[in-house]
Amino acid sequence: MLRVAGARLLDDRDRAGVRAVLDDDPVAACMVAARIEVAGLDPWRLGGELWAVGSRLDGLCFSGANLVPLRGDRASLRAFADRARRHGRGCSSVVGRAELVLPLWDELAGHWAPAREVRADQPLMVLSGPAAVAPDPLVRAVCPAELDSYLPAAVAMFTEEVGVDPRAGDGGAGYRSRVAELVAAGRAFARFEGGQVVFKAEIGALSSRVGQIQGVWVHPECRGRGLGTAGTAAVAERLSAMGRVSSLYVNGFNRTARAVYQRIGFTQVASFATILF
Repeated sequence: MLRVAGARLLDDRDRAGVRAVLDDDPVAACMVAARIEVAGLDPWRLGGELWAVGSRLDGLCFSGANLVPLRGDRASLRAFADRARRHGRGCSSVVGRAELVLPLWDELAGHWAPAREVRADQPLMVLSGPAAVAPDPLVRAVCPAELDSYLPAAVAMFTEEVGVDPRAGDGGAGYRSRVAELVAAGRAFARFEGGQVVFKAEIGALSSRVGQIQGVWVHPECRGRGLGTAGTAAVAERLSAMGRVSSLYVNGFNRTARAVYQRIGFTQVASFATILF
């Protein structure tokens, strides 16, 4: 029986081949492509490792704060699982195309601690043209001086979406730092009313072709006013002006959010899955 060799660590000598693979799937690979375009494949600068199976990169997987399978058949995924088991779990989630994540998790589930939650159906959506609704003209980039006003909304969104308080463990220093980076990069957007954030969203990953919108949130007292629809359209408009396609992924059970994105003009192009720890 033919056996697939184990997963190997890539470096900058493999950069051209990796870019070709990622360019074949620019929306699903946006999170990883954005990092590689800036940092290359050196693990220290990349903040993780890129693993491959096969001389033609038949299998590809990023291992860092998240474990992200990008390509591969069942044998390749088994090789990635073998390497991940040897390293031990250092990621907070396994995320990516559902047809890759779920089989990879099948290989890992018996060896890693139980997942806190398995989200097996997360439509990956793309806005391929102009938004079908008018963007909110009051949604703008958050200024660094507004970080303290913006941060409570970011914490509320994360807690509501992920189910844990991002300030746990270190008092919020790490999460504050990550949000501050997005604000400083001009990738955090909000509508303020009376000094309070009533809508927020961020461009979480930004490759040369795609921008991934994340953290869409409307203040509970302001829901039902269409702020999420017009606000997300405003962020998508900003991405379009930057020459990027807008994408996002959403939990399948969140019918309200899915309806909002469909109203804007987003269509599903694939399914993601996320294993949360």
